[in-house]
Amino acid sequence: MKQLNELMRPVGILGAGLLLWGCGSTRLVSTPVENIDSVVPKVTELTEVQSKHWSHADLVRDSIPGMSVDRAYEEVLGSLKGQTVVVAVLDSGIDLDHEDLDGVLWTNQDERPGNGVDDDNNGYVDDIHGYNFLGESYNEQLEAARILRLKLGDASLQERARKKLEAEKAETAANKQRYEQILEAVKNADAAVKAHLGKDSYAQADVQGIQTQDPQLAQAVSILKQMYNFEDSIDAVMDQLQEGISYFSERLDYHFNTAFNGREIVGDDPYDIDDRGYGNGNPGNRVDDESHGTHVAGIIAAERGNGIGVDGVADQVRIMAVRAVPNGDEYDKDIALGIRYAVDNGASIINASFGKPFSPRAEWVYDAIKYAAEKDVLIVHAAGNDSEDLDLPENTNYPTDQMGNDPEFADNVLTVGSLDSQYGSEMVSSFSNYGKSHVDVFAPGGDIYSTMPGNTYEFQGGTSMAAPAVAGIAAVIRSRFPRLSASQVKKIIMQSGLAVKSSVILGGNPENARPFASASRSGKIANLYNALILASQVDRGVAQP
Repeated sequence: MKQLNELMRPVGILGAGLLLWGCGSTRLVSTPVENIDSVVPKVTELTEVQSKHWSHADLVRDSIPGMSVDRAYEEVLGSLKGQTVVVAVLDSGIDLDHEDLDGVLWTNQDERPGNGVDDDNNGYVDDIHGYNFLGESYNEQLEAARILRLKLGDASLQERARKKLEAEKAETAANKQRYEQILEAVKNADAAVKAHLGKDSYAQADVQGIQTQDPQLAQAVSILKQMYNFEDSIDAVMDQLQEGISYFSERLDYHFNTAFNGREIVGDDPYDIDDRGYGNGNPGNRVDDESHGTHVAGIIAAERGNGIGVDGVADQVRIMAVRAVPNGDEYDKDIALGIRYAVDNGASIINASFGKPFSPRAEWVYDAIKYAAEKDVLIVHAAGNDSEDLDLPENTNYPTDQMGNDPEFADNVLTVGSLDSQYGSEMVSSFSNYGKSHVDVFAPGGDIYSTMPGNTYEFQGGTSMAAPAVAGIAAVIRSRFPRLSASQVKKIIMQSGLAVKSSVILGGNPENARPFASASRSGKIANLYNALILASQVDRGVAQP
């Protein structure tokens, strides 16, 4: 593929030239792609405002590897009319009453709410804002545990599942024990300092000011000083540790537990694709901890300019909620049917922020991906958070659009890796998977501020956050240039990104430093501003992606 600046030559906007947009008089100055590697990394910490909004920043203007979202709205999108685009969030349940999402929900106008009738004859009853393929279930096993419980696949698959499950279970148990020990030490230190100060609460300055010859008190002070490197208060440190313990306990109780069956209450056979009619029309979250889908939806489409919360990447968008991802590994059946539901009910983009290393019925999902391609629907998929090179045969992250390193079997899947906010050698998130063949592009995913259940907002990080950022870009393009196909939008996003020539650390391993160009198929950072430039050219027949 040609570089973006090469594609600009025919219309005379190389470098800092000007582009006349369509038949109107709107002008925009192109981002100087050729100058990206001269950007000086930002050395100061982000402010609170910047931290909550960094993914929308412009690398050239702000020295932050965002997607130039603000710049696109300031300089381009105000003069470009668009049409509404439906993005399906195939995920956990979404808070349908959230103050920053309730105005952007897709509504099935042909279905009457709450009457228990499939009014539009689409096969799903009362699907007003989407559909729930999990019923009232939430906690689930990992697929490896299900393989062992049900003896799925051949002996080789079961052995691989057993080894991976045992290794992850041992690591989780060790982490839980470590967190418990640290929490106990912090609690004891906290009590000792409170007793010494004669206070029920204290500040960091109080701890810093303690001078003592008592070895036990000195040790307590030392422990608390270390903890202040992680949080601004010791109470916050203890909360974080307790959350970690709860997370590890949950994994041990459900994810690795081969005796657990979270699907019992749903009532279907999850390994029979023809056993349908399960689930219900309420894709809302069941508990506050079921927050993933709400966070993802906000990144794509939180109401822009309403003065509260956050702004999504896309403006003219409606979110279709498809609840199919439990607290554990998703079932292939739910994902396959969820994709087909989204396609059949009008979604032009599906965000898929999930993944797993085993997929016993992968062919069902492959067929659904091909179906989406036939219907011109783009699927944006998270690359995964295992710090792995997906080009290695042992590191598959399902669902995928290629068998091994063979050519892609469909041209409508865009796989996204994650970036952190610090531009430079450490900008690839340490958790992010990567791969010259299996990852298409990178986008902001580290510590992203977005919507959470109960009208709240928090930071979360993962390739799960990078994927919806790119889904938002795709939604803006499909809104303004509806003639472009899913395949063209995928290629435009890959081709128009910002190319970084320098080396980066991959997998969080300083010894694994490679050129950024080798971390993905495009070797680029997704960029809304540039994508709109190229989309305009492709739409007018000036360029081919």
